[in-house]
Amino acid sequence: MNKTLRIGQLGCGIVGSATLRMLATNAEDIRRRVGADLEVVSVAVRSLSKDRDVPSGTEALFTTDAHEVVNRADVDIVVEVMGGIEPARSLILEAFANGKPVITANKELLASLGQELFEAADAKGLDLYFEAAVAGGIPLIHPLKESLAGERIRKVMGIVNGTTNFILTRMEEEELEFGEALAEAERLGYTELDPSADIEGFDPAAKVAILASIAFNARVVSGDVYRQGIADITAQDIAFARRLGYTVKLLAIAEQQDGEIAVRVHPAMVPNHHPLASVRENFNAVFVEGENVGELMFYGRGAGGGPTGTSVVGDIIDVARNIISGGRGVGCTCYTDKKIRPIEAMYSQYYILLNVADRPGVLATVAHAFGDHNVSIKSVWQEGTGDQAQLVLITHRALEKDLQATLGTLKGLDDVTKITSVMRVEGGEA
Repeated sequence: MNKTLRIGQLGCGIVGSATLRMLATNAEDIRRRVGADLEVVSVAVRSLSKDRDVPSGTEALFTTDAHEVVNRADVDIVVEVMGGIEPARSLILEAFANGKPVITANKELLASLGQELFEAADAKGLDLYFEAAVAGGIPLIHPLKESLAGERIRKVMGIVNGTTNFILTRMEEEELEFGEALAEAERLGYTELDPSADIEGFDPAAKVAILASIAFNARVVSGDVYRQGIADITAQDIAFARRLGYTVKLLAIAEQQDGEIAVRVHPAMVPNHHPLASVRENFNAVFVEGENVGELMFYGRGAGGGPTGTSVVGDIIDVARNIISGGRGVGCTCYTDKKIRPIEAMYSQYYILLNVADRPGVLATVAHAFGDHNVSIKSVWQEGTGDQAQLVLITHRALEKDLQATLGTLKGLDDVTKITSVMRVEGGEA
């Protein structure tokens, strides 16, 4: 109990400030859990003049020289919550070179250059912990790496971006168009200044790459993930989904198929009876399927200073315990090479909305196009008449390549004036 472990922190934004507050407020509990005192001795910030919600006296620890933090001889643990690729990458590598374990919340860096970081940590026998990089305060990395280490995970499917889930919830509950719901999210502060990483799917793609790497013990990077955002979802799509008994969500999905990894992010219609359909507002949830445990769901706040800071502090405690015991935690577990299955080779159900000519034989012509490409129609009905005539179709599970061939044929039909919407359907047929 006489030992003190000292922390150097890189970044002091929303998550960094929350981390410092928790370390101060819960210092006695943390001391008892670790078996040592934890003391923050240096915090790298971009500006010394910016007001921050941090414990009294913390400002005296601020420095604009991040390299000073990772090179201080008295720093035992480095916490990186600055985000971005550089200088975060270089600073983490510098910390490892100096023999210091690292805790990071940097999903972008891990999903793109994680291999380099883990290899550097392994070379020095140091910890690299990253619970906060995916789904904020929801414990996911530790359960997948350790609690489920003896399980064979089949599939990970979830809502891992609160901004897009808020937008889709508002579109459903208030019958808003996408632009109106996005504007509301911006007013309430649920978006970044540039919301494109969220609405175009880059953020969840980075997160699901990390989850796939851990769940399937293989290296998966952001570029391996098929990605489609929500900007093209319309109020009409939401309304048709409701009539069909579905809810529209932006899903991140990773699964093992015949020894390959299929990983993707896209909007999907989820049956209302599925647990993910009830996840509202800016909450996150991840559904895990295993051979022996069956189905598990992890649910909670996936972003924000408090929830994410909780994960950072939990990692700090684990790493501190490892230092005290002279041990080391479980690393990436990415020890196998598995092929990434392209989207063309994946199977799904599909919702398709067609604008069509209102005349006899149209349905038969459309059905023939689907049949020619081995895509079976599960249900179909017509909406409107005359120039407003539309066909709403749901298919059985089909190969993406076959579905795309079907769409190509439909585009060439005189009876089809426009392919208005195409969306996958998940959580239904096996």
